[in-house]
Amino acid sequence: MQTNFTADQLRDPDTASSNQVLRTCVHCGFCTATCPTFVLLGDELDSPRGRIYLIKDMLEAGRPATREVVQHVDRCLSCLACMTTCPSGVNYMHLVDHARTYIEQTYRRPWHERTLRRLLGTLLPRPALFRAALQGARLARPLAGLIPGESPLAQRLRAMFRLAPGTVPAAAPLGETHPAQGARRARVALLAGCAQQVLDPEINAATIRLLTRLGVEVVVPRQAGCCGALNHHMGQHDPAMALARANIEAWSAEADRAGLDAIVVNASGCGTTVKDYGFMFRTAEPALREKAERVAGLALDITEFLTRFGYTPTRPPPELTVAYHSACSLQHGQRVTQDPKVLLARAGFRVVEPAEGHLCCGSAGTYNLLQPAIAARLRERKLGNLNATRADLIAAGNIGCLTQLSGDALPVVHTVALLDWMAGGPKPPALAEAGRTAGSPEPASAVAGG
Repeated sequence: MQTNFTADQLRDPDTASSNQVLRTCVHCGFCTATCPTFVLLGDELDSPRGRIYLIKDMLEAGRPATREVVQHVDRCLSCLACMTTCPSGVNYMHLVDHARTYIEQTYRRPWHERTLRRLLGTLLPRPALFRAALQGARLARPLAGLIPGESPLAQRLRAMFRLAPGTVPAAAPLGETHPAQGARRARVALLAGCAQQVLDPEINAATIRLLTRLGVEVVVPRQAGCCGALNHHMGQHDPAMALARANIEAWSAEADRAGLDAIVVNASGCGTTVKDYGFMFRTAEPALREKAERVAGLALDITEFLTRFGYTPTRPPPELTVAYHSACSLQHGQRVTQDPKVLLARAGFRVVEPAEGHLCCGSAGTYNLLQPAIAARLRERKLGNLNATRADLIAAGNIGCLTQLSGDALPVVHTVALLDWMAGGPKPPALAEAGRTAGSPEPASAVAGG
């Protein structure tokens, strides 16, 4: 794609990066076939190619974002299916992230949108505040049906109440060091996360149990927290960078003090961002840039680490069929596609995959709160495909997906909780509550033995 940025515009590192991304695009349109919003809405401007044109025009002109640009960029899930499909290697992720920052700097949203985005950007990265907000939402949940109308504000308020859990788990402090059982074979840092440790603290507990049982020392530095992804994808640049920098400094200090074999992430949306820290800090002072690149190189999804480390189950096969939902941030953002399925099969589960596995479930960080109508349609489509597998449960590796897909007939469990169970840990609470003891007959599409 031809671009026409001025020399002065290209002195800005973000514009220079976007220019390179834009010039990589060859207008082929392959991305439209795998874009969830284009599949649902059929509007070229709600496809990656259409958004690329809008972003190019906005950035080249150097003018404030218009309502049309904001509408179509806001509808993007950042699922990155377009990047998996693109034969030219267009880094759409970096382009749309730049566009979102530019929008927040140049466009004044309606008051209720500004308020909601500011609220989400403040509450979600801070577990104590988020837990308090969820407890309040739980109490107010019965009032959701009384919110009238179909305005964007009404839809978003109803979505917030609907997604609030019926019960909020008690806080579960992790501590800073979890020694390996037996001889220490490795030492890793675990990203404790923000929303995940509030919504489902058992995910971190299962991760620590499994890793320490395998001889891995796990450290959770007190100074590390939210990865910054939620703020980053809302265009809140400075808060996102501050959160990311705190993690970089905390993990670098641990690596310098006693060494780290990996930084393990069990929320794939966070993992995609942590692996991109090197790019995010590419213009930082040399010392910080080197730390960011080092951290990004150490980051691994929990399934990547277990694959490299040699996960082995200890329990008999559970006779359960698992429908594996591949989170977009894992399959498209990190290109981790086989490890979770192979590990689940090795653990003794029959693994099946739904049709349209490349399409997003509609969670996408804060998307199901900011674009609830589209998110609801994607959820319904995804659950229809998952239920069609006739599985006993759904497994996924991202807290956003788990939250989005819960509430249906099938239990929804994090992949690591299932792997921990089969390696000597407790039965996941979602399965215990559902009373699942045996699975359905093995479908023809089951992955046998990984």
